[in-house]
Amino acid sequence: MSDQMSHLLDRIAAGFSHPPRSPVLHSPREVGLDFEDVTFPSHDGVPLEGWFLPAPGSTKLVIANHPMGFTRAGLPTHLEPWHSAWAASGNGFEVDFVPDYRILHDAGYHVLAYDLRNHGLSGAANGGISSSGLFEARDVVGALTYVRHRPDTRDATIGLFSRCLGASSTFAAMTQFPQAFEGVRCLVAPQPVTARVIMERRLALLDAADRLNDLEQLIIRSTGIDFARRSPQEWARHVRVPTFLYQVRDDILTDPDDVQTMYDNIPVTDKKLHWIDGTTARWDGYLEFQRRPEPMLDWFATYL
Repeated sequence: MSDQMSHLLDRIAAGFSHPPRSPVLHSPREVGLDFEDVTFPSHDGVPLEGWFLPAPGSTKLVIANHPMGFTRAGLPTHLEPWHSAWAASGNGFEVDFVPDYRILHDAGYHVLAYDLRNHGLSGAANGGISSSGLFEARDVVGALTYVRHRPDTRDATIGLFSRCLGASSTFAAMTQFPQAFEGVRCLVAPQPVTARVIMERRLALLDAADRLNDLEQLIIRSTGIDFARRSPQEWARHVRVPTFLYQVRDDILTDPDDVQTMYDNIPVTDKKLHWIDGTTARWDGYLEFQRRPEPMLDWFATYL
């Protein structure tokens, strides 16, 4: 293997295994929302930081889980070093999630948005690694426990808005801690992705698709977790709530068959898969809710 290729694989493996933290650059204050800075423990005690946005008088709540490398506020991909990391795949523009919370609030929901472990302002854990949902599942359970103990939300009906890593973490939590989801009414899950699939596509864009096994070995060396254990397709078999998946169909960072398989594996009748056409940028999928929220709001309204 050439030194240049070796350096490339090392860099990709490092970024995947220990994703650099991005800053929480936005605030609900920017869209005129009252909010509370909150902290609560994950299921295993990791301190998690978030925002609670009250909807006075509401009896319904949505918990928002973010993608890998993002925070509850989004990702400043218009700035360095994030721009250089993502622009080549057509994702060099900012994702700001705060407008999502305005939409949910205006629809009548309390909102809890927080940073997963090793992201944003939440605590470090597990050596700082990203586990594609294996350990982050504990954060999803911690958020559920937190809202069930707040006096103003303990009787609320709960829906989940879990994006990418947040979706995989939710699937993993449903596998590991099924009892934690009793009473959860529904899930909206944008763009879950299998680690092996997205890494294979990233290498293909670099004309290095034949190096996937080498990359996996580097990731195992950093995290102790191979691709087979990072399987939202298998975790999807444990989803027991009405679930709405959506995905950019021509996203160059993944394969539509990946999300299709997850959808097919979800063993409930109340489910929907919505494709976003007209773009190859994954980030457009993350912005879909604030651009065209009606299908997702209809799902929440139906089940919450």
